[in-house]
Amino acid sequence: MIKPKYFSILSLTVIGALYGSSSAWATPILAPDLASFAVLGATGVTNVPVSTIGGNLGSAPNATVGGGYIFTSGSLQTNTATAQQAQLDLDAAILTLSGMGPGLTIGADLTGTIFPGVYTVPAGPTNLSGALILDGQGDANAVWVFLFPSTLITSTTSNVSVTNIGDGAGVGIYWSVGSSATINGPTFAGNVLAHTSIGSDGDLTIACGRLLAATGAVTLIHDTISGTCAGTGYETSGGFDQAGVANGNGSAVPEPATLVVLVTGLLGVAASKRRRAR
Repeated sequence: MIKPKYFSILSLTVIGALYGSSSAWATPILAPDLASFAVLGATGVTNVPVSTIGGNLGSAPNATVGGGYIFTSGSLQTNTATAQQAQLDLDAAILTLSGMGPGLTIGADLTGTIFPGVYTVPAGPTNLSGALILDGQGDANAVWVFLFPSTLITSTTSNVSVTNIGDGAGVGIYWSVGSSATINGPTFAGNVLAHTSIGSDGDLTIACGRLLAATGAVTLIHDTISGTCAGTGYETSGGFDQAGVANGNGSAVPEPATLVVLVTGLLGVAASKRRRAR
């Protein structure tokens, strides 16, 4: 039996372990080969010219990639060793993000201001109908993880946008989609990792982020996909890949099981104090 005078110490240790640094959160979510891609599609990439790409663009195992690109950095990678490894890295990244959930379940429409954390977003007619602001409150390592069990669909209205209030080089934004993502403009931010396919209604600008499809294709229509964020005013290096780490700084929303352990620890502290008072 644990003696009362040690119970408080144990409880506080549990709480500290839950909210302190975690080595699992110190691992890059996007491995180097995957992070080098601004656009990656397992079964190909189609394009209505001209699209501007800031990073590699490619496909594996298929080598079906349409033309009409301007590369500000990176190159075309059609079933190269780099593209093949990136597809494997994408599968691993999706598993990593899924393992962070379920987090907090919120409404289907994300319009408004959202602080860092892990969120599950249910399916809806639209998941974004207006302006979404991701406010890290000055945290240079703020991380947002949005988990979509099925689809991600943004409205076709002209005022749809996703922006990050500039925090720092460690910022990470991830949209993990269980099936397909339809991202309509004009602006978006972060890495979209879709199990199936990704498309838009055209003229989409992602100043920081990527379009990565694990089993399907990516469809571009004179879009601008930056990949990394260097020179955009968001950060000086990296590019919402944390270079990219989820860092365990306490900004993630605790899972329900974690909350149970936390409450148990707090009850232990209270019980110990009552015993000492007697």
